[in-house]
This record gives sequence, structure tokens and C-alpha cells, in this order.
Amino acid sequence: MAEDFGDKTEAPTPKRRQEAREQGNIARSTDLSAAVLIIGIMLLLDWYGPNLMQTLAALMAQMLGQALRVDQGTDGISVTIFASLRSVIIAMAPLLLGVMLIAISINVAQVGLMFNSKRLKPNLNALNPMKGIQKLLGGGHGFVQLLMNITKLVLVALVAYSAVHGRLVEIIAVQQLSFQQIFAMGASIVYSIMMRIGILLLVLALIDYAYQRFRNERQLRMTKHEVKEEMRRMEGDPKIKQRRRQIAMQMATQRFRRDVPEADVVVTNPTEFAVAIKYDADTMNAPRVVAKGQGYLAMKIREIAIAAGVPILERKPLARALYKLVDVGQEIPEQFYSAVAEILAYVYELSGKLREKQAV
Repeated sequence: MAEDFGDKTEAPTPKRRQEAREQGNIARSTDLSAAVLIIGIMLLLDWYGPNLMQTLAALMAQMLGQALRVDQGTDGISVTIFASLRSVIIAMAPLLLGVMLIAISINVAQVGLMFNSKRLKPNLNALNPMKGIQKLLGGGHGFVQLLMNITKLVLVALVAYSAVHGRLVEIIAVQQLSFQQIFAMGASIVYSIMMRIGILLLVLALIDYAYQRFRNERQLRMTKHEVKEEMRRMEGDPKIKQRRRQIAMQMATQRFRRDVPEADVVVTNPTEFAVAIKYDADTMNAPRVVAKGQGYLAMKIREIAIAAGVPILERKPLARALYKLVDVGQEIPEQFYSAVAEILAYVYELSGKLREKQAV
């Protein structure tokens, strides 16, 4: 009983992993996705931001210039607005496409390609506030997760302060700068802060992802009893399979008791294979295999042959070849005629059967 219902010490089976995957129970860190997105967006803005700003500035100047010079009317304003929206979409398309590719790539890297419709179904239990409070106060890993979030918040604040601390003098003297200079400095500060936060979150997320994989693996572990039950469901009940093998053995033994005593000779390997051969010149064109077996069945054939007085000869290559190439009830191929004829002649000579046939 301790073995069947003990601790979960066994690695999860492939079926258990597949079921967990279908239910969405996969190691995944949302912080890792967020960190990669932050870094990716900052790099995309650094690469494509100036071009985007120039395009948007030109579009704004064009719209304000037209609005100040001409009264376009309702139709003209509609055309101008749709044209402007089209220009904005085209200008922002590379940035949005890059963000989308980054988001898809990081999620695929964590969980692979998978669409799970079960995760889209509404779960009313998730709306229960008491369940959330219990989880937060110690149920499951909620309290640990809360501490980790507080720690991350403190670290993010310290990193953000480190990015601003060295430039406080520049920030204080901002009133002496032009609008373009203020915008450039603000963009530089934001970029520095977000990159530092992104790198920090990436390091923490990698640790969190490793922990998620470890925890998920622990949750999927199985007891010995669960492994046995799953193997039983997949492959059938071992007791039933054993019973089927016993019935097959009994049926084979019954056939042996009927056919082996009628054989002229049993060719053996000597213990691994046994093939019983019979030849009747009046009803057969060639000698026929009436029984064959390997291992335990070979032993039963030898036992029955000894009890019935059927000669047993050791011919290793011939026994192996006949067992593999000739089915029970089939005549032997022509390539074995010479070897089998030699054996039958020897057996007939020993038993006197050959002299009886010659006399007739």
C-alpha cells in the first residue's frame, strides 16, 4: 500500500504532460514576456523612433497648415482625416509589427505552438473574492508571490532612481533648454530608465521562469500507483494480458500434443528453436512444418517428441532458418530440400521406416 499510494516520486509520463499541456498547465513566466517586450520596444524606438517622429511632425504641420489656410468643408475634412489616419498607420506599421513579432516569439519560445480553446472558457470560480484572499494569505503560493512582487517593485524603483540620480543637474536646468532639447533629454532619460528596468526584469524573469518549470515539474509528478494505473489504461490490464498469454500457450500446447507425435523428426537449435517436420509421399509434394516454437514452446515440442518417440536432431542453422521462414502447415522451400532429405533419410534408416517403404 505504501508503494501504491505513497509520495509523488515518479517522473510524469508523456500522457500526463500532454494532458497538462492541453489544460494550459505549462511553465510560463509573464514577467519574462514583459521584460522582453520592454527591451524590444525600447530598441525598436531607438532604431525607428526618429523616423517616426519626423513623419508624424510632417503630418501635423501639413494638417495644421491646411486647416489654417482653407475652409475645406465637411467632405474635405473627412478626406483629410482618413488620409492622415492612413499615413499614421503606415508610419507606425513597422513598430507595431516588430512589437507583435517579439510578443509572439517570446511566448512561442516558452510554451511552443499551441492553441487551447479551454483557456477561453469563462471560469466563474476565478471571480470568487474569498478564494483570492485565501490564496493571498497563504493558500498555494500566493503569499510567496506577493513577497516576490514587492521585492521586484523595490528593485525597479531603485534602478529607476539610479538612472535619474546622475542627471538631476540636467533635469533642474531644463528651463534653460529649447523645446527640442527638452524632448531629446526626456527621451534619453526614459530610454535609460526603461532599458535598465527591462534588463533587471529580464534577469528576475529568467529566475522566475526556471522556478516555474521546477514547480510545474513537481506538480506533475506521479505516485507509483498513478503510473501503474495510467500504463494499465494505455496498454490494457496486465492481468488480462497475462491471462491471454496463458490461453495462447495452452492452445499451442494442445496443437503440439496433436501434431508433434505425427511428425517424422524434430530439428532443434538445440534449446532456442524447435521445428517438427512431417513428410508423406502420397499426400505431400515436399516435407511440411507441422509445429514450431521458440523458448518455452520449443521446450514443450521437445518434451512431447520425447514422450511420443519422435527423433530429435540438432541442426542449428536449419532450425533457425525453418523457424523464421516457414509457417506452420507450409511445405519447406526448395532451398532446404537437400538438408531435410538428408535428415529424413537418416531418421528413416534409424527407425527402419526406409526399409519398410523399399519393401513395399
